[in-house]
Amino acid sequence: MRQSFVRVAAVLVLLGGATALVGCSSDEPLEPFVEIPAEKSYNAGIAYLQQGDYKNATKKFEEVDQQHPYSEWARKSLIMTTYTNYTRGNFTEAITQGKRYLTLYPGSEDAAYAQWMIAQSYFNQMPDITRDQKLTTQAMQAMQELVDRYPDSPYAAEGRKRLDIAKDQLAGKEMEVGRYYLNRNQYIGAINRFKVVVQEYQTTRHIEEALERLTEAYYAMGIVDEAQTAAAVLGHNYPDSRWYKDAYKLLNTNGLEPRENTQSWISKAFKAALL
Repeated sequence: MRQSFVRVAAVLVLLGGATALVGCSSDEPLEPFVEIPAEKSYNAGIAYLQQGDYKNATKKFEEVDQQHPYSEWARKSLIMTTYTNYTRGNFTEAITQGKRYLTLYPGSEDAAYAQWMIAQSYFNQMPDITRDQKLTTQAMQAMQELVDRYPDSPYAAEGRKRLDIAKDQLAGKEMEVGRYYLNRNQYIGAINRFKVVVQEYQTTRHIEEALERLTEAYYAMGIVDEAQTAAAVLGHNYPDSRWYKDAYKLLNTNGLEPRENTQSWISKAFKAALL
């Protein structure tokens, strides 16, 4: 009984102390809110930017956005915040701010630039080919959106170049995994990887090897018709390729030659690419 009384007394003491603290804190005056003119904060941000102080520039641009939301100064500050975060290497924040800009101001004069900053932020985080390529896929998608939505913008031409780089890396990843399976005689797994390159990344430098590796994998499985088709498509499109010479030599060891079956998925994939 005595222990219960002690516990209750302790709780009351704690509650009394908490109440006293709340009472004391309420006596303290709150710091008054001071609204800074939007133009003043924005110009301060520009001044910091000119000095190379991107951290304080970011703070000033964020200040405009917080105190004067949806104003024209806020719009300008948001695109500048995207830029300063990108320049500082804060790519995740740059992507977030850039996407927010496009949500709020999709038809503005700086929309293409916001999309460019988003795409560049993903692009600059692309990992080497041995690692997961999620960021590379996101870079490719963002660059594709830039090219599709803003084809006449000053950033479209460079966006197309980076789009090709991202696609080439994704194709390279598929080839790396495909070769891994092929070297271990796991032919179905290898074919599935090389198939992605043929169907999705025909414009990359990996397409010639992908067709030759398909020739190898199908030939090893005894699916001669597909092996001949892969070699024929390779020879038709890249007659001077060293990969075609390898494919031809492989077939010729048993008296076979490249011969295209127009009903093969390989033939159909290349015809679809021409449409």
